[in-house]
Amino acid sequence: MTITTDQVTATRADVCVAAVSDAFKDSGEVLAHAVGIVPAIGVRLAKATHTPELALSDGEAFMMSEAPPLLKTAAAGGTPEAWVPFRSIFDIVASGRRHSMMGASQIDRHGNQNISSIGDWRQPKRQLIGVRGAPGNTVNHRVDYWVAKHSARIFVDQVDVTSGVGNDRATGSAAKYHDLGVIVTNLAVFGYDESGLIKVNSIHPGVTPEELQDATGFEIDAASAPLTREPTPDELAIIEAEDPKGLRFKEVP
Repeated sequence: MTITTDQVTATRADVCVAAVSDAFKDSGEVLAHAVGIVPAIGVRLAKATHTPELALSDGEAFMMSEAPPLLKTAAAGGTPEAWVPFRSIFDIVASGRRHSMMGASQIDRHGNQNISSIGDWRQPKRQLIGVRGAPGNTVNHRVDYWVAKHSARIFVDQVDVTSGVGNDRATGSAAKYHDLGVIVTNLAVFGYDESGLIKVNSIHPGVTPEELQDATGFEIDAASAPLTREPTPDELAIIEAEDPKGLRFKEVP
């Protein structure tokens, strides 16, 4: 779907990029970690507009004052301003000076995330990438999620394996720095209510509450949800400059 904003046409992908950008608003001087094309563009948009102090990396070993082209390292362009060996990333994570937007193969109503395996963990139907850094991320700093293809197979009543710690499991010392933010999908933006359960923050233009409910494996209330904001013409110009090849449309056609 396309949306016209002051004679400039925005797509669903652009709406998602703006929503990601908003998620990083006021994060301050922290390392922005973004998994996926739309999140990568979103953090670039955030740095170029409302949160210039965000620190970006090339995904390997350099902090960047100007991010390199999408899917490229510092060698392909951009301006490195510091060297960060991989072992130092663990220090950054443990200090809380990081804001991550991760992907998810499953998310349940409490915000537990699974990227490890599908099915009984003792004999899974499908092996995925493993828990990776999800446990440490979710108990040390702000974590958001990006889901490019919202479906009831991803938004489930209970995850098969807990990789990222949800609000119901963040107890004791794990709760001290636990901070789940938002979930941006190709259909909507979610947050969490006072009891830690997923709630609908906004629904993207062109999506109906019925469509959103059908694509979610547990009960949600989208009837009164406002529309996700549309990017401004200035933001659209930045998005296009950051992604001239339209790579975002591979994630959100």
